[in-house]
Amino acid sequence: MSKEIVAEALSVLLASSYTLYLKTQSFHWNVTGPMFTTLHTLFESQYTELATAVDEIAERIRALGAFAPGSYSDFAKLSAVKEEVGRPQAIEMIRALSGDQEAVASAARRVVAVANETDDHASADLGTRRLDIHEKNAWMLRSHLE
Repeated sequence: MSKEIVAEALSVLLASSYTLYLKTQSFHWNVTGPMFTTLHTLFESQYTELATAVDEIAERIRALGAFAPGSYSDFAKLSAVKEEVGRPQAIEMIRALSGDQEAVASAARRVVAVANETDDHASADLGTRRLDIHEKNAWMLRSHLE
């Protein structure tokens, strides 16, 4: 039962990370305004890192013997990040992504908690690394709002 609980938490992290990846990439494509170059570059670095992360998370789910979710409908059901409809202004993109980074950090904290309860050190390590990255990304985004 312990592997299933960890796999479920990892599935939420995967869905949230993939949804954030897609949203960040869309914002990278569509950002405009005086902060264009800065945000275009920042968004690219964040979605590029997420592209690698989703594979690592999915492979950890498989290593636990579960199947990784892989459809938009699965992701929509599981994700703590909601998709963006339309094209917000740059400042709203920053606010949205900052909150989304915090939501993914929260999902990573859940992975760490359940993995620690079940002595799954590999999943706890993965969750800890993801937590660090998402907290840093949220800070970098919030700094543009000051």
